[in-house]
Amino acid sequence: MNRVDLLSLGGIVVAIGAVLFGQHLEGGQLRALVNGPAILIVVGGSLGAAMLQSPLPVFVRAMRMLAWVFSPPQRPTASILGEIVRWSQIARREGLLGLEKVVEKVPDLYARKALQLLIDGNEPLVIRETLELDCLARERRDLSAARVIDGIGGYAPTLGILGAVMGLIQVMNNLADPSRLGEGIAVAFVATVYGVGLANLVFLPAGNKIKALVREQSRLEEMIAVGVVAIAQGDSPYVVEARLQGLAAG
Repeated sequence: MNRVDLLSLGGIVVAIGAVLFGQHLEGGQLRALVNGPAILIVVGGSLGAAMLQSPLPVFVRAMRMLAWVFSPPQRPTASILGEIVRWSQIARREGLLGLEKVVEKVPDLYARKALQLLIDGNEPLVIRETLELDCLARERRDLSAARVIDGIGGYAPTLGILGAVMGLIQVMNNLADPSRLGEGIAVAFVATVYGVGLANLVFLPAGNKIKALVREQSRLEEMIAVGVVAIAQGDSPYVVEARLQGLAAG
């Protein structure tokens, strides 16, 4: 089970809390920021625009990856490094076939495929090219999904302006009642607050966080590829560990 990312959770609490507290210090009422139609226009419109720009598999993947912001996949670098060094020790003692008893116990699909390529006796160049292609394909899929979140963040401010304009149209329809003008204009601009706030406090930071996690996964997959290729080349466990430590520190 993935652990909750306390930094992300704290970040969104601080960001939204700062806005609300600033509203309070300026003498504004917090309930003035609550407006159902404005939320519907901004959130619904932004999601709809993102759906329009994305193929269904990419959009579904993006919605699933959105959970990574608060519960990122756990990929401990130190344990992966230790596992690869252990594989090299087994290969040195028992040969590549000695790894057959290990491969089924490897939970990570990428690492399991790398190990199976090694056990099958493929050349180091073939192993590297195969794993690099897998890594590039997975990274491309994940970054496409992350761009959906960026897209929502890009559309939200514009939808906020649209909501404000729609609200002002209603204000213009009530010009005969001056007592309602001030309240109507305030409500109209709440949509702009939602659009700009959700974009810059939620969606754009979330997209950047997901892209950082995607790059981290690519770095770990590169470690696995480098380690397995080193084992295929017959490098000693010490050399394998030294190479991986350089990548882990990067």
